[in-house]
Amino acid sequence: MRKSLHSVTIFFAAIFEYLIKDYNTAGGGKYAEYYTPHSIATIMARLLVGDSKDLHNIECYDPSAGTGTLLMALAHQVGEDKCTIYAQDISQRSNKMLKLNLLLNNLVLSLDKVIQGDTLVNPYHKTDDGNSLRKFDYVVSNPPFKMDFSDTREKIALQTQKFWAGVPNVPAKKKESMAIYTCFIQHVINSLKDFGKGAIVVPTGFITAKSGIENKILKKIVDEKIVSGVVSMPSNVFATTGTNVSVLIFDRTPKNDDDTVVLIDASKLGEEYKEGNNQKRRLRSDEVKKIVDTFRGKKTVEDFSVVKTYKDIQKKNFSLSAGQYFDIKIEYVDITAEEFNAQLKADTEELSAMFKESRKLEEEIQKQLKSLRFNDCETK
Repeated sequence: MRKSLHSVTIFFAAIFEYLIKDYNTAGGGKYAEYYTPHSIATIMARLLVGDSKDLHNIECYDPSAGTGTLLMALAHQVGEDKCTIYAQDISQRSNKMLKLNLLLNNLVLSLDKVIQGDTLVNPYHKTDDGNSLRKFDYVVSNPPFKMDFSDTREKIALQTQKFWAGVPNVPAKKKESMAIYTCFIQHVINSLKDFGKGAIVVPTGFITAKSGIENKILKKIVDEKIVSGVVSMPSNVFATTGTNVSVLIFDRTPKNDDDTVVLIDASKLGEEYKEGNNQKRRLRSDEVKKIVDTFRGKKTVEDFSVVKTYKDIQKKNFSLSAGQYFDIKIEYVDITAEEFNAQLKADTEELSAMFKESRKLEEEIQKQLKSLRFNDCETK
């Protein structure tokens, strides 16, 4: 019966995801979610939870939940009867749709833990005394990357303990360019239990940041061994934005100096397809499996993944981009002495001809310069 109920749940979940795919473009409003592709949600859930069956009373949280795509993938991986869902989102419409999603996914007991509100200004889920953020076993997030939050920026900035790396300033122009995702990264880390795990979608540019709040966050998650890996996704995987994205994976399990981080460049994976007039890309099931197996197995795969120690990453100015650690290949071609001499002769003759032509041009330029004369012009 349990297996049958789970199959029905997955069926309705798939229908729900299909129906909300165009939610943002269909009028979700200012705070509409950026729909997370099912493949990315699946990767995040499988990397966090693994295949463990010995799970009980697991608490899962998303501070920018939208309609719940990431939470549902997480719940399916954990087991709907083994977890409780906690969520908050600023959008009232998304909040209502998330509750419908819970109903369809057999997570009725979590309904009262799904809250509408501004997570960064007034986080709802706190400890019983109300003084600290509640901690969770798993935290996932696909936050808005850039958004104008100038009206609440000062309230957020006052919470210096929570936002230890800082809060973006209000720019003189283009307030919508405020990098609000940096605040959500900090919030996700703050919300993890000591042995908790988390995953957050970020713009790929973040993983190589050399200054500002972004670099402060990179230094903390490397120095304190919080980050356990990064997966850089193909371009155009999101239906509503062309921004290249990566997924940061966090693990609060205590680590040693010799422990490693898995960096994957999946940017070349995926198949192209048309969505309206837009060219998009999606990961296939075998590619999802390749990413998950490579990450879990901590495998080094040529031009795809590297496994580096935290010290290695510190030496690279805290870069979490797999491509910056790939070996540079130099191809050598075996040739005979006769072939070498023939090539050298041809190159020498070509270079001599070029020098000869260069001297002719130089003489012509000198000749033209000598012929120049200054002529007075009458002022009219």
